[in-house]
Amino acid sequence: MTNLHVAQVGFHLDTQGREPARLLQDWPTLVDIAEAAQGAGIRVSVVQACSRTGYIIRNAVSYHFFAVDPLAGVGAHSGELESLIRHLQPDVLHVHGLCFPADVALLAQIAPGVPILLQDHASQPPRIWRRRSWRRGMSVAAGIAFCCLEQARPFAKAGLVHPDTQVYAIPESTSRFTPGDKEQARHSIRVSGDPLVLWVGHLNENKDPLTVLDGISEAARTLPDLQLWCCFGVAPLLRKVRKRIAADSALRQRVHLLGRVSHEQVEQLMRAADVFALGSHQEGSGYSLIEALACGLPPVVTDIPSFRSLTAAGTVGKLWPCGDSHAFCEALRSIARRIDSGMRAGVREHFERELSFDALGSKLAVMYEDVFERKHGNAGSVAAALPTPWVRS
Repeated sequence: MTNLHVAQVGFHLDTQGREPARLLQDWPTLVDIAEAAQGAGIRVSVVQACSRTGYIIRNAVSYHFFAVDPLAGVGAHSGELESLIRHLQPDVLHVHGLCFPADVALLAQIAPGVPILLQDHASQPPRIWRRRSWRRGMSVAAGIAFCCLEQARPFAKAGLVHPDTQVYAIPESTSRFTPGDKEQARHSIRVSGDPLVLWVGHLNENKDPLTVLDGISEAARTLPDLQLWCCFGVAPLLRKVRKRIAADSALRQRVHLLGRVSHEQVEQLMRAADVFALGSHQEGSGYSLIEALACGLPPVVTDIPSFRSLTAAGTVGKLWPCGDSHAFCEALRSIARRIDSGMRAGVREHFERELSFDALGSKLAVMYEDVFERKHGNAGSVAAALPTPWVRS
């Protein structure tokens, strides 16, 4: 199908109240998903709740911001949203997030007959008393996208996935990062290590930095020049992390807590590093992992559904069981023994094939076309295939 028009809709309200142009700058995924689909031949309009009304055209994508009072919610501004959707007349509505059931139900009333796709962004099934409203909102969806189909099972078990709703496996985003000269990057930002291990993620229970630190301490016995560099934002475990480092001579001279750094510096760090490490117990996908793969940086990450999907079941890098510091140590040692330019090139080739703008755009286009055809009765239901991968390329 050609000339399909998709409106990508965001109901998430920015708590900082940033103006439209700043949101496009600070929320790169908003732009990246739109441009990936646009590059695959889909006409894309973005409809985003915001602190103020705005309209921006960038790289052939139109961004429409409708003002919402955070205290009143989207429902109080249904007239503005309805006017905008009726003006755009999209063929498909792609809603980011599963946690806006009332807004999705409103959208279905505004645009009857237009298929609605929901895309998961690290949601979990709600508590029992909230499931009725979620079920009502999710029941109007023609399709739901997860990073991998395994993530859909808890929602199906909770009765939140309607039997007629198709489930798709689509990465949450892509990355504009590119590989670069490792030594030049190290010299530029003054980092070192053999191997140089990079952490990019919050210091919280889910990311599990303490297990990674235990593994680094063990690995240092056979990797004496190992250095760990940590970028992080939210850090509820910072005190425990510092205490763990201070108590261990193997960590004191080789763990560097950088804190929050710019996006540009993250790219430089990924070019400079030998290994990317995370200890996450749960992720919607893993933006920093996608960025690492874009730089050709081999990952040593936990064996969770989204990471399995993003690394082709560990054929790129190494996977290890959550909470197992010894397994992390062994995985790190295994990668460190065979790091070379060929490995980095293989990681980048995987990114190009599965996660690049072209790859993501193609997957989005296939999903949009499929859900549109199903809505109009041109394809049979395959909802019974929920537990098994549904992949089209």
